[in-house]
Amino acid sequence: MIVKITNFDETAEIPFIDYEISGLSQNQMDFLNENLDEETSIGEGILKIRLYFKEVFPFQSEVAKIRLDDFIAREEIEMNVFLSSFLDDM
Repeated sequence: MIVKITNFDETAEIPFIDYEISGLSQNQMDFLNENLDEETSIGEGILKIRLYFKEVFPFQSEVAKIRLDDFIAREEIEMNVFLSSFLDDM
């Protein structure tokens, strides 16, 4: 599974992060699409997830602004771990 952050906006009315997940079977994508609470869609073999942040946005600190690539990589890893554990229930 490959998790990639494709977009984020901390200044939106409700801040969000967009993820694209590839390397999943169609069954895995369907399972996640049907069972995740987040906004999801499937297109061209890619699962797209939009995660909204109502309280703490992961990239809002001053350190995140300086080392944004590190924070993005960490967020991608965390989503990968979350989705992997979610797929264990499949």
